[in-house]
Amino acid sequence: MAASDTSTPAAAGNAHEFSVSELSFALKKTVEDTYGHVRVRGEITGYRGPHSSGHCYFGLKDDKARIDAVIWKGNFGKLRFKPEEGMEAIATGRLTTYPGSSKYQIVIEHLEPAGAGALMALLEARRKKLAAEGLFAPERKRALPFLPDVVGVVTSPTGAVIRDILHRLADRFPRHVLVWPVRVQGETSAAEVAAAIEGFNRMEKGGKLPRPDLIIVARGGGSIEDLWSFNEEIVVRAAAASAIPLISAVGHETDTTLIDFAADRRAPTPTAAAEMAVPVRADLIAEVQDRARRLMRAEARTIETARNELRGLARGLPRLTDIVALPRQRFDAASERLGRALARAAEVKRATLHRVEGRLSVTPIERRIAEARRRTGELGVRALAAEKRLVADNARRLDGAAKLLESYSYQGVLKRGYAVVRDGAGKPIRSGADQKAGAPLDIEFAEDRLGAVVAGTPEKPRPAPKSKPDSPQGSLL
Repeated sequence: MAASDTSTPAAAGNAHEFSVSELSFALKKTVEDTYGHVRVRGEITGYRGPHSSGHCYFGLKDDKARIDAVIWKGNFGKLRFKPEEGMEAIATGRLTTYPGSSKYQIVIEHLEPAGAGALMALLEARRKKLAAEGLFAPERKRALPFLPDVVGVVTSPTGAVIRDILHRLADRFPRHVLVWPVRVQGETSAAEVAAAIEGFNRMEKGGKLPRPDLIIVARGGGSIEDLWSFNEEIVVRAAAASAIPLISAVGHETDTTLIDFAADRRAPTPTAAAEMAVPVRADLIAEVQDRARRLMRAEARTIETARNELRGLARGLPRLTDIVALPRQRFDAASERLGRALARAAEVKRATLHRVEGRLSVTPIERRIAEARRRTGELGVRALAAEKRLVADNARRLDGAAKLLESYSYQGVLKRGYAVVRDGAGKPIRSGADQKAGAPLDIEFAEDRLGAVVAGTPEKPRPAPKSKPDSPQGSLL
């Protein structure tokens, strides 16, 4: 059938009349039926994060065209890779239209970086593995020192990164900086970065080189391949095991590596890492001066307020003369009454004494003295008799003890005709066998003493002969 000519008014009048909604939804159905499932490659543009509703709206573009894109809230949380501004990505989803503005758009169900799918999959798997080991746990993060004395920097010794860090530290608060030079890209880069972190931690305090109080691991931006060294496990584990607080400053703000998760703080740029490391010295000085001024003003206000309050309280107090006037008057009246009362009391006591004086007599006192003397005499006689009895008893006991002592004494034995023989040292001799010829002796008798000398060694008594054992038949005698 030939196509109808709609260029003439008649032909136009014969064409089917659509409402705006009908035409929009017809186009929507045609687009969705024709392009139900597509993969689109392009650069993400206009991405500002999720909307307040939770949905994400942005665009995909190349050098000639642009297409709107949307990720619904329910699907956004399931994405393994979140969109980032300027990222080259491959989006998989459904093509549809938005009748409200006559635009077509892709509803993204899956998103992955273009050209780096394998690397990104490996990166995600490694991230989950290390996270499961607790290397990225928030409770492991340590606070950065407020003002480190020494800052250790792990980066390339050449390039803009180290210059930016040194320049920003010098501007904010000059500190002692130790640079551990490493390759930040290439095959040996990961091992060098890990060794640098571990080397800073092995430095001893008080050594030839001061031990850093803070470590910055820094590198400039680049592709995922360029930054891959900072995704290696050896680097991530070294950062997590560092006893020194560590700041990760790898790449630009949109770049993310696994060391960022293990570090105590992540800086979007190396310059930002230097800003995190130290405060601004001028700001601290200004703040201290401002607080000092505020403190002085507050102190002055406090003193002035207290002075005003004291003045107000002083005005409310009565005068000193008014305070003491009434007590002084009462004191004068009391002292006058006291004098009169003392005089009356003395008269009453004097009169009482005169009355008692008349009733006093010496006779009772004399009788009591005589009785005491009599009793004292009796006690003296009794004490003298008791003393004589005690002396007689002690004499009898002493005489008995002397007789007993004499009966036990060796002098009594001497009186019966015995003698005591002593050697030259005055020790009694019990046996003559131990005395040598010529040894001096002292012999004590009952009445006198006599000296002697040993004439010869005395013969030892011969032992009695042993008797022969009895015969089994017994003795006949």
